[in-house]
Amino acid sequence: MEAALLSGFIKTILPRLFSLVDGKYKLHKSLKSDIKSLEKELRMIAVTIDEQISLERKDQGAVLSLSIDELRELAHHIEDCVDRFLYHVTWEQQASLLRRTVQSPKTLLSRQRLAEAVQVLKKIPEEAHQREKRYRVFAGLSSSTRHAESSSFSSGSDPHTLKADIVGIDGPRDELVQLLAEEAEGLAKQLKVISIVGIHGSGKTVLAREVYESDVGRQFSLRAWVSATDRGPREVLMEILRNFGRPVVDNSSVDQLTVDLRKHLGEKRYFIVIDDMQTDQWSTIEAAFPEDNVVSSRVMVTTTIQSVANACSSSNGHVHKMKRLGDKQSEQLFNKKACPMKYSGYTRPESKEVLKKCDGQPLALVTMGQFLRKNGWPTGPNCEDVCRDLRRHLEKDDTLERMRRVLIHSFSSLPGHGPKACLLYFGMFPSDHPIKRKRLMRRWLAEGFVEAQPSSSENFNTLIDRNIIEPISICNDDQVKTCKTYGMMREFILLMSTSQDFITLLSGNKVERKYVRRLSLHHHSATSGRSLDTDLSLVRSLMVFGEAGKTILSFQKYQLLRVLDLEQCTDLEDDHLKDICNLFLLKYLSLGETATSLPKEIEKLKLLETLDLRRTKVKILPIEVLLLPCLLHLFGKFQLSDKVKITSEVQKFFLTEQSNLETLAGFVTDGCQGFPQIMNYMMNLRKLKIWLERSERSTNFTDLVNAVQKFIHDDKEESNDPRSLSLHFNDDTENILNSLKAPCYLRSLKLKGTLLELPQFVILMRGLRELCLSSTKLTAGLLAALANLKDLQHLKLIADVLEDFVIEDQAFPGLLHLCFVLECATLPTIEEGALPYLISLKLICKDLVDLADIEINRLTCLKEVSLDHRVAPETRETWEKAAKEHPNRPKVLLVNAADESESEAADCSVASAPAVSEANETSPTSELAVQEDDIQIIVNQGPSAAPEKQKNCAVQPSSKDELNSTFSNIGFPEVAHGLTELSIAQNGNVSSYTY
Repeated sequence: MEAALLSGFIKTILPRLFSLVDGKYKLHKSLKSDIKSLEKELRMIAVTIDEQISLERKDQGAVLSLSIDELRELAHHIEDCVDRFLYHVTWEQQASLLRRTVQSPKTLLSRQRLAEAVQVLKKIPEEAHQREKRYRVFAGLSSSTRHAESSSFSSGSDPHTLKADIVGIDGPRDELVQLLAEEAEGLAKQLKVISIVGIHGSGKTVLAREVYESDVGRQFSLRAWVSATDRGPREVLMEILRNFGRPVVDNSSVDQLTVDLRKHLGEKRYFIVIDDMQTDQWSTIEAAFPEDNVVSSRVMVTTTIQSVANACSSSNGHVHKMKRLGDKQSEQLFNKKACPMKYSGYTRPESKEVLKKCDGQPLALVTMGQFLRKNGWPTGPNCEDVCRDLRRHLEKDDTLERMRRVLIHSFSSLPGHGPKACLLYFGMFPSDHPIKRKRLMRRWLAEGFVEAQPSSSENFNTLIDRNIIEPISICNDDQVKTCKTYGMMREFILLMSTSQDFITLLSGNKVERKYVRRLSLHHHSATSGRSLDTDLSLVRSLMVFGEAGKTILSFQKYQLLRVLDLEQCTDLEDDHLKDICNLFLLKYLSLGETATSLPKEIEKLKLLETLDLRRTKVKILPIEVLLLPCLLHLFGKFQLSDKVKITSEVQKFFLTEQSNLETLAGFVTDGCQGFPQIMNYMMNLRKLKIWLERSERSTNFTDLVNAVQKFIHDDKEESNDPRSLSLHFNDDTENILNSLKAPCYLRSLKLKGTLLELPQFVILMRGLRELCLSSTKLTAGLLAALANLKDLQHLKLIADVLEDFVIEDQAFPGLLHLCFVLECATLPTIEEGALPYLISLKLICKDLVDLADIEINRLTCLKEVSLDHRVAPETRETWEKAAKEHPNRPKVLLVNAADESESEAADCSVASAPAVSEANETSPTSELAVQEDDIQIIVNQGPSAAPEKQKNCAVQPSSKDELNSTFSNIGFPEVAHGLTELSIAQNGNVSSYTY
């Protein structure tokens, strides 16, 4: 794990190191040569590490451990060296002519000391190589983490689990047993593949075993149970044949084994369980199981990966997602394991904290119960003390070995450096804090964990697909909007971040590391922050929740800051903003409600990519913001000052297409001079949000109409870029919509205001996939016109009143998601054949009664129904009954109506409004199921001491001292050690600083 992270980190800093040889930095030829030499050395180191990982060498020993530590320190040195130099170069460019003349000797001196630093950096790998040759040993890996990683992994489920230890399994078991027993006409007579998906330790294997050993499960004429752990398709097929007593030739190919198994199964009724499938093996082996089997055969697959489950059950299948145990079931299972029988009558101490850490995950509850029992619970240590030290116990205690192996496997099996670094970044957020997907991905980009938006999305989807992070709310287009980590995984993230020098903890007033790379202040940390005796000059990321304190908000010290998130900082003042404008390397800036205006000096943030003002009180945007050359995303609700003049400098910036702005969400306009005129020159704009407000000075909206028309214009090339438009209007400005003409193209459109009819440009629009209409009343004529939108996939309708209308046969042929948010429960009539591919139906209305005449059996592809959480219990039960009678058995979810209402600050485009709130999700089997969605992660910290990495420090004192001296002279303090999180314990309370 450490080697993979280091290799990835080296690869991310290589381009930045090599960028120094660019001619614009005017470096001496010999210095360029040294930099190239160091770059080649690092590239070779990364290649060597990757080769060792791929060969899975087991003889790396203590020397490799030492090398990893010193190479990580070397990488940090290089990153600091490059960033500090770039800061000084940027300062040069920002300074006035007089200051540049006065300071030029210092500039030359900086280049000279950069050359000295590079010389020292070159020595470090050479010295490390010499030491490795002198002291080559092949001892076993020392730390328990490495030992656990190198040992073979097996599923966290215990095959010897006692019947009495199984809790909350009756509901899901009965549901799956019923799927085995179905022998109705049609599809139920064919082969059905049932997938059970959830994180390791959620009880998948136990549930599958219960179904397999049930009375119905034993009625199949052929039965087999095989494990796919560490096996490929060939080995899985061979194991199935052996279970059936068939002879197997060792060198048989997959094709031959497929033919043999298919022939043996014939028309027999069989039930086969494939446990722990970790890759899409089904596409390779499915031919062995004939689909036209007419005796209701069943295959059951357990997996931790959602995409694998979907692939297995894509045709006439069923996916069962594991749920967390409810509070009562969690406490029941924990007490069974934690409390000996002789203390059954003893008044048990409060276990709320440990139950929160376990987060309803059966394996966590079992192992934590066993751990506390070993330590004398309920008369021994209380749960609060154990939770405070949980990370230390998780790292070292043998009783928690199974939990540790599961967490390590989940982490180490992630593909490459990107997803691992992105996962560790979750430690920056407080426990149980909902994290916005897009906000998170923009920060990953600014941090350099990923190089482009597609990579950022790919890494996020990987974490979701593997059930390592838990969705909280979903956008209308099925994308995750907010997420969080689950209990025990969060503890592991903080443990790993510490051991990898990504996060460092503080206990009391003791600073274990002097320098900080990423800093996150959680609530109630400000007092400690004021007395923090730590050098913050190397901080790359700063995040504040609550009050920060004067020391933290002294921005003169943060020269290398890339990410600054003060969205929830309560003591930021406008006076601080001028100092923030001197953070020349800043790429991400988010401000909160205490900010009321932006200084013109913001023009100095030439590298800024994201500026988020949605939570601020900023109403007037300085024109200088729009002239930032790297700005990609601008969020808020603002307008340009009346006094703004479009100068020749501004015209030149836009006419030469220097603007890279992609997101402008958004601006307020009355049609007068300002944004509409400038918009015409934003050639890269992809997301646009506008509030139309008529004022006394409004004459016409011609400029605005022209600008919007240009934005939605459909090029002859028929581009398919993700263009989205959100328009908020009132009665006085509604006619503007009728001024927009075809041909036009948008992928997403949101209209909020009084709508009496559907504008013609919407009807004629090409490529419209997502549409949200919000109006006091939606008329039957408008609704009928929607059926003509052939490309539409996601439709959301928000209204007080919905007129009666009929969704006719073949209407909405491509619609996948349909959402109604209504005050009055007036729903349409759905004819047979309408909505042929609808997957999700959301009916958000507290007054909904029964099925409201909707026959969901007509919706043959339906997988999910969402209801307002305030509906009457009788209505909920009616829908659950109807869902059980539907061939697909769609989930019935209860969602918070507030999540479905429009949010002005929402970071989702039209169909990206929040959908299902997992916190309020209830399925038909909810409280009874072995519950756990993809849930995760435990929370909070304890004063566990960080592993003593200093002893493994690779840099020899002479080189390190020389390097620190050189850095001090150039303005570099002593080399950072990657400090990422501080947790300060005071009077038993833990405060957190994440770095």
